[in-house]
Amino acid sequence: MHDVPPALPGASLLQLIWLASPALPIGGFSYSEGLEAAIEMSGLDNEARVADWLADQLHLGLARADLAVVAQGIAAWRGCDMARVGALNAWVLQTRESAEFVLQTEQMGRSFVEWLKLHHADAAQAFAGLPVTYPVAFAFAAERAQATPTDGCLAFAFGWAENMIGAAVKAVPLGQSAGQRILARLAREIPDAVASALQLRDDERQAFTPRLAILSARHETQYSRLFRS
Repeated sequence: MHDVPPALPGASLLQLIWLASPALPIGGFSYSEGLEAAIEMSGLDNEARVADWLADQLHLGLARADLAVVAQGIAAWRGCDMARVGALNAWVLQTRESAEFVLQTEQMGRSFVEWLKLHHADAAQAFAGLPVTYPVAFAFAAERAQATPTDGCLAFAFGWAENMIGAAVKAVPLGQSAGQRILARLAREIPDAVASALQLRDDERQAFTPRLAILSARHETQYSRLFRS
C-alpha cells in the first residue's frame, strides 16, 4: 500500500482555500496576464483555443517560474532564511518581461501584504524593506497556513486558473459552462505542473515566454480593454 500523506488540519485547509480565492482583496480579478491581448490579436475566439492557451501558459510559464518560486519560498520562510527570500523576490522582479507584468506582481504583492497584516502580527516586520512580489507574499501566507510546498503550489495554481478563466469568460466572451469545462481541464493538469515545479533547481527556473511578453506589451496600448494586464 502507498503511504498517504497526513491531511492538513481543518483550519489550515480553510486558510489555504481562502488564499486561493479570487475574492481575496488583492486585485487579481483586474489582470488577464496577456490573455485579453491574445483574444484580440491571436484569435482566441472559442473554448477550445482558450483552453489550449491556458494549458500551455500553465506548463510553459507558471510551472517553470512562479510555482517554483512559491515552493522554494515556502521552504525559505519556514527556515527563516531571509537571504533566500530576498533572492527569490529579486528573481521574480528581474524576469517579468513587460511593464504590465511588473505592475501586476508588485501591486498584488503589496495588497497581499496589507491583507496579511490583518491576520499575522509578524507580516509587517517580515516584509520590511522588501519590494515584495506576489509569489513571495503567497509563499509567506501558505507557510503560515502550515502548507507543504505541494499544497501551496496547488492552491496558487488553482487561484491563477480561476482568475484567468474569469477573464476569458468576460473577454472572449464565453459562457459559464464553457468556463467550468476549461477549469476542469486545468484542474486535471495542475498536479503535473506542480510536480514539475517542485523538481526545479535555481538554475532551471525560467521565465521565457516571448509571445506572451509581446502580447502583454501590445496590451498596454490596446484600443479597447477590460483588464490592467
